[in-house]
Amino acid sequence: MPAPDSTEIATGRRSQEDLLLAADLVVLGRMPWSSNATFLCELWPAGSRPDAGLAETDDDDGRPPADEWDDGDDWDDDDDFDEDGEDAEPKPPDPIGVGTAPDSRGPLGRAIYKPHRGERPLWDFPDGLFRREVAAYDLARSIGWDLVPPTVIKDGPFGPGSLQWFIEADFAQHYFTLLEDGDTHAQLRRMAAFDLVVNSSDRKGGHVLVDADRHLWGIDNGLCLHAEFKVRTVIWDFGGEPLPAELADDLDCFLRVELAPEVAAVLDPFEREGVRARTRALLAEGHLPTDPTGRRFPWPLV
Repeated sequence: MPAPDSTEIATGRRSQEDLLLAADLVVLGRMPWSSNATFLCELWPAGSRPDAGLAETDDDDGRPPADEWDDGDDWDDDDDFDEDGEDAEPKPPDPIGVGTAPDSRGPLGRAIYKPHRGERPLWDFPDGLFRREVAAYDLARSIGWDLVPPTVIKDGPFGPGSLQWFIEADFAQHYFTLLEDGDTHAQLRRMAAFDLVVNSSDRKGGHVLVDADRHLWGIDNGLCLHAEFKVRTVIWDFGGEPLPAELADDLDCFLRVELAPEVAAVLDPFEREGVRARTRALLAEGHLPTDPTGRRFPWPLV
């Protein structure tokens, strides 16, 4: 089967964006080991979502209680208890309606939802990291690089946040295992260049996913696009290699047009200029970046 061309890819991504924007969300649960509140959701056709326990609301504003993610577990001090004083077992969602939506299709896909109200403040990044998640996708798309899953801003069960298409990946794989496969190196070089352009400050090995088609994806892009140089990534193995001609051509075209409005709207003037300055520097150097300090790594590495 021939590889899809750029038009087919763009059309497919737009379709996924539209689905993310239009679908109703059913929260399946919170992703473990996330520093910010991160939820796995199902995407249901608008108006057809079944009842879901995590989406039920207790607060007057119609949203779930804020303390439901305070300590990272499923239950907090104000939750139900059984007669022995132990935490009661979670009640499963009512199955009525599951698979019996008006169009009988059930969920159309899955997505990762990061609500604004679940972010932990950082001293060196502005509030609203979810907007940078979306800006990273929009910027990659404007360069023509299909390496960030479709990501939109969505007003979900816990308020506004980012909603990113869930990649059905081989989660036993990460950057360090993928590096052993020479067939991935062209994609990894592209991700190394992208991380410099967007000033990625948290490219851990586990943030590089591979799907069933051996396509690589970079996720968790909220810590990016700062005005100060803050690159921290595990992808230094190609440092010093010549910048591939096709990547240089893409970046040259990127510099010839205005920054995409949806990206520019998220960034301040210094951050906008930073994108262009880093891109110009990469083209002028003509090779992939190196880390002479040996300290520009995130932690943990995976």
